[in-house]
Amino acid sequence: MTVETPLSDEEWMQFAYQQAGIAASKQEIPVGAVIVSQNKIIGAGYNAPISLNDPTAHAEVQALRQACNHLNNYRLPEDSVLYVTLEPCTMCVGALIHARISRVVFGATETKAGSLVSARKLLETGYYNHQFDFSGGCLNEQCSQQLSDFFKMRREQKKINKLQEKSLNDQNH
Repeated sequence: MTVETPLSDEEWMQFAYQQAGIAASKQEIPVGAVIVSQNKIIGAGYNAPISLNDPTAHAEVQALRQACNHLNNYRLPEDSVLYVTLEPCTMCVGALIHARISRVVFGATETKAGSLVSARKLLETGYYNHQFDFSGGCLNEQCSQQLSDFFKMRREQKKINKLQEKSLNDQNH
């Protein structure tokens, strides 16, 4: 998708949010990502490790794969920005470093596995040959609510499954 006038971070994040909705519809943790270069989405992805049987199929990696295939290059253009609904994990930060992303904008923080501002602050270590700018909290409430709603639904489904299992066991005895 090409846009004539530059969009704001919030407007680009809406596209990532839509990708997260696709993940949720497939019973995957709702995380979505888009990569933008020259005011155009060059890669998009959503969490798919369960459906693809691939532990690396995080939204960021899926978007990177699509962008790099589109460009026919494993390095991204200097102006590339990743918009992702959840703070990237260690694996994804590593992939973004290798791809030479310029900037990352994320929605919700990830207190347990976030590797930019939460659990680990990987870019502050000084170990990496590439650094990128990042900012968090873009559409934070919307992104956080999407995740909360998903996990609430999942907990409710587990309760229903347990009750059904107990009912079946009681009928068989």
